[in-house]
Amino acid sequence: MVKTKLLLVEDDNPLVELIRYNFEREEYHVINTSDGEEAILLAKETLPDIIILDWMIENLSGIEVCRQLRRSDETKHIPIIMLSARSEEDDKIRGLEIGADDYLTKPFSPRELLARVHAVLRRARPALAGENLTFSDIEMDITAHKVKRAGQAIALGPTEYKLLKHFLEYPSQVFSRERLLDTVWGYDSDIEIRTVDVHIRRLRKALNINGGADIIRTVRSAGYSLDQNAV
Repeated sequence: MVKTKLLLVEDDNPLVELIRYNFEREEYHVINTSDGEEAILLAKETLPDIIILDWMIENLSGIEVCRQLRRSDETKHIPIIMLSARSEEDDKIRGLEIGADDYLTKPFSPRELLARVHAVLRRARPALAGENLTFSDIEMDITAHKVKRAGQAIALGPTEYKLLKHFLEYPSQVFSRERLLDTVWGYDSDIEIRTVDVHIRRLRKALNINGGADIIRTVRSAGYSLDQNAV
């Protein structure tokens, strides 16, 4: 099972351990830093599913980290929940206006944070709520584990299904082979990087079997994306 990646940006060590314990128990993969500049680099390198970001951290403030992440094409779609001891309404509004998806005031219970994360992820990624995913003429029924293109059933192997699901969750975004390897096969995989190309070819063949246009774009020296204008 591929774990949901959570980037935790927090410098309070007891709080870090509490959050890590509760989220790892829920099968999350937790990445942690206390440094704002490192947080931006980690977000771009690992593309987490969600970021929990404290307002007061080292080097860059949480507000500035949020601002920079929202300006980057690589990270602008990643959900962000801000944490702060600031309870004033103006601070909450500022955090939300700068691009945070939610704002939680300290102290809080781990159960509340988990609930907030689950809610934000459901809004950001419909697949987590068991809903259908669609793009162009492709439909994926998450519950039934079925795929159709232009109304015709498409047979996919398990890995091709995971690849397509990831592309459907993030349409038009370009993913390198390394990132696809981490996301689809997992961090501990010993799979060679060229294996990604093999499964991309299989996915293409399956999707195009009934004469459909190629919808997976190869971006030279960058990777692959789901794109209606793929060539």
